[in-house]
Amino acid sequence: MSILDGILKNIGGAPDDVVNLAKQVGLDPAMAEKAIAALGHTHQMDGDTVTLAAEKTGISPDILSQIVSAIGGEGSLTHFASMIDRDGDGNPVNDIMGMAKGLFGGGKS
Repeated sequence: MSILDGILKNIGGAPDDVVNLAKQVGLDPAMAEKAIAALGHTHQMDGDTVTLAAEKTGISPDILSQIVSAIGGEGSLTHFASMIDRDGDGNPVNDIMGMAKGLFGGGKS
């Protein structure tokens, strides 16, 4: 999760890392990471960001709204999504999964 932690540290007012964000909203850190990725992805889609992310993850819209607020609002999602969408395809989830595989030795770096 160190990549997401680094991104969170660069967003003013956001918790310093995923673990702290997860504690703040009452989620397991892995679920918080999944929520952040879904919010970053759905923010770029037509429709309500939180509603779409809730549909994708099964996480409560109330919790997702808390995450959006904790990381600085909708504007921060745009910044966040662009930072983690390494291949520019509009889907940061595949990039996060690729980063995670690299961190845990499951993929080629």
